[in-house]
Amino acid sequence: MIVVAGEALIDLVPQGTGALAALTPALGGGPYNTAVALGRLGSASAFCSRTSRDAFGEALLDGLRSAGVDVSAVQRGAEPTTLAVATLDAGGSASYSFYVEGTADRLFSAPEALPAGTRAISFGTCSLVLEPGATAYERLLRTAAEQGVFTALDPNVRAGLIPDADAYRARFLSWLPSVSLLKLSEEDAEWLGGSPREWLAAGPSAVVITRGGDGLTAFTRDGGEYTVAGEKVDVVDTIGAGDTVNAALLHGLAVTDALSPEGVAALGDQGWARLLGFAARAAAITCSRAGAEPPFASEVGEV
Repeated sequence: MIVVAGEALIDLVPQGTGALAALTPALGGGPYNTAVALGRLGSASAFCSRTSRDAFGEALLDGLRSAGVDVSAVQRGAEPTTLAVATLDAGGSASYSFYVEGTADRLFSAPEALPAGTRAISFGTCSLVLEPGATAYERLLRTAAEQGVFTALDPNVRAGLIPDADAYRARFLSWLPSVSLLKLSEEDAEWLGGSPREWLAAGPSAVVITRGGDGLTAFTRDGGEYTVAGEKVDVVDTIGAGDTVNAALLHGLAVTDALSPEGVAALGDQGWARLLGFAARAAAITCSRAGAEPPFASEVGEV
């Protein structure tokens, strides 16, 4: 079982470029997209979050169930669902404005236990910024790491939601001793400061940097550095691409029995080439579709 912990929200996706493009609601949120992608790829997965009882909340749960994701760990509340309004630039890259005050996912509380059989748990995005839920997710991260669960973190920085950048950067560094796999975009890495080697020294077994169409690079604690090129594709938008990478990495590690520091260390050149190539193919398919629509296993092939 791979658990994904974090927010589920509604993306308002523009049907064109510019601030006044028509908007279409779509199921979203970085952790939510990761969970859906894991389910579509065939991993046994569960979602750990808090969602609204409104119509959007029901639709979010239906989307998880349709992907085969276990929702028994999802808490419910009467508060409204968070909204994320996307704006696309000419290249299909998205920026976001968020409507988060008083929404259901902010009131998440850490569960007493993870679902039975949990081998890995993934965190990231808004859920690690917005209080009081952020503290609860942070507690869950540390507890899972202490229990020997493989942990993944994608900060997926949304700078507009972070009131104190320096405080967040310090908090990010405090998470690293509890993180097994750190994945972040080139833009996130630049915003956070530091380097993969500095982050590896703090705890993770591997750091994966995504560079959009230019591919992915993994850095490992033994000094390894592994790069694959991006897959060529006609980009509709990039919404959900990084979340698909998260899922593909975790799924690939699971099917190769490498969800452990020892497993990551043993991947070597060929193992990383297969894993990163699989993630690049999966992300490219997501970019070829409007909104966050991760691929199914049959579309991506084997790791």
